[in-house]
Amino acid sequence: MNAEFFDAIANLEKEKGIPRDFMFEKISQAVAAAIRGDAEISGENVELELDEENKTMRAVVVKQVVEEVENPALEIALDAARQKDAKLNIGDQVRTPVDPMAFGRIAAQTAKQVIIQGIREAERGIIFQQYASKEHEILSAVVLRIDDRNGNAFLRMIDGEDAGEIMLPYIEQVRGEQLYEGAYVKVYVAEVRKSFRGPQIFISRTHPGLVRRLFELEVPEIADGVVEIVNISREAGSRTKMSVRSNDANVDPVGACVGNRGARVNNIVEELDGEKIDIIPYSESEEEYVTAALSPARVLHVDIIGEDPKACRAIVPDDQLSLAIGKEGQNARLAARLTGIKIDIKSESFVHV
Repeated sequence: MNAEFFDAIANLEKEKGIPRDFMFEKISQAVAAAIRGDAEISGENVELELDEENKTMRAVVVKQVVEEVENPALEIALDAARQKDAKLNIGDQVRTPVDPMAFGRIAAQTAKQVIIQGIREAERGIIFQQYASKEHEILSAVVLRIDDRNGNAFLRMIDGEDAGEIMLPYIEQVRGEQLYEGAYVKVYVAEVRKSFRGPQIFISRTHPGLVRRLFELEVPEIADGVVEIVNISREAGSRTKMSVRSNDANVDPVGACVGNRGARVNNIVEELDGEKIDIIPYSESEEEYVTAALSPARVLHVDIIGEDPKACRAIVPDDQLSLAIGKEGQNARLAARLTGIKIDIKSESFVHV
């Protein structure tokens, strides 16, 4: 039985990647605890000795040699200890093997339960470690099913360990996007948490990080650090504004992101199912930054009117007012989020009244 036990642990490491030391530790702790609770076996300080080389294991009760015994479960008198080994002295340990019949019964019952539990725990740990390393990354997934009651989609990740079904909540899906069983999608890993039921993996299609990572994958200048994404404001499925700057005077950050004839940005727009993307040059000048952020509207000038919180007034031509504000205020709202400045948009004729 001992040989089969060690072979089974070795196979777990080979097939599932669960370290044998992890399993040995878990089994040792559980078997020792079970033996301590067995009324037929005296002694609280029980250890399990595993000899992988010879494929043997035994349980022992460990007691310390003392002159006067105060706790019989943990201590043994010097005279009694020397009956076992005449060389023992005070402070030494006496390791007495547990009756093999009792140990075998307990070990067989406990080891099976611990192995099953240990496999689950180790697999969860492996999944957590892998997905924790992919936090804030994009992963490919396939849609397994859609819950008709609430619209939540359940996906299986194509990249990495099988974490079972991972839910993409309806609120994290792009508005107007129709997911269906068997569809392949890219999702953003927003957060990975540990829980008693295993790792919790939070994924999103609406997170601004999805746009950031798509550009990092599509634009070599961003991946190399030549072009930097400063900020992103997004209303998923409709419009995104992204500000960029260059760390090289010879590289146009907007042009790098747009690509030759718009090839790079068009690939991302296609991935986002037609979502519009405005790429804005970042500026240390707040007036210039707000002016650019309100594109495609033309801005005449911007006046900073508040510091805490930061606020400004943007003056636009009369025929540009609705464009600057955008449908349901979207353009102004996204520009304010992008710049971190509250923007009050006024028409030129209103100012001159």
